[in-house]
Amino acid sequence: MRGTEAVAALAELMPVAHGVDERVDWGEVEAAWETRFPSDYVRFMEVYGSGVISGVISILLPSLHVEGYPYTDGPGLEDETGIARELWESCRGESDFDVDLESIVAWGVTSGADIYCWVTTDEDPDRWPVLTYVRYTDEMQLHSLGMAEFLLKVLNDEAFRERKISVVLGDEVSFVNWRNA
Repeated sequence: MRGTEAVAALAELMPVAHGVDERVDWGEVEAAWETRFPSDYVRFMEVYGSGVISGVISILLPSLHVEGYPYTDGPGLEDETGIARELWESCRGESDFDVDLESIVAWGVTSGADIYCWVTTDEDPDRWPVLTYVRYTDEMQLHSLGMAEFLLKVLNDEAFRERKISVVLGDEVSFVNWRNA
């Protein structure tokens, strides 16, 4: 399950009450990044926006140029992408797969310093796999899942979550947009 279907499944698990449509100018964002973005990320920004899942997983804005966004120097796709690329450079020798450094684009972080990214080598952004840096194992992992699919597995599957996240999730799944924090 990919794309908007995965976001709909996520909405069954994670209440949308504290979500806010970011009203992203996708033309502007895609021009700046020189690529389209996955439909699940676009839909997530419409339904939830940027914010925090269960107090530990932050979903990043595609741009820091949003009026009122309090973290103008803080985490955004550009900043975290730079960090993720540096981490890939230090971890790539220990990985059993290779990723083009320029294809890494971050979309999420955890309070435990994990970074969640896409590998943007496919022309179809809905087929971009998720690349994760898991701080407690100090390794990069590649998952053939879209962003929303990955989040569903992290939130639903304790065995999957065990080596994919460096923080503890509570029993209740929640989301709070940065405007409601």
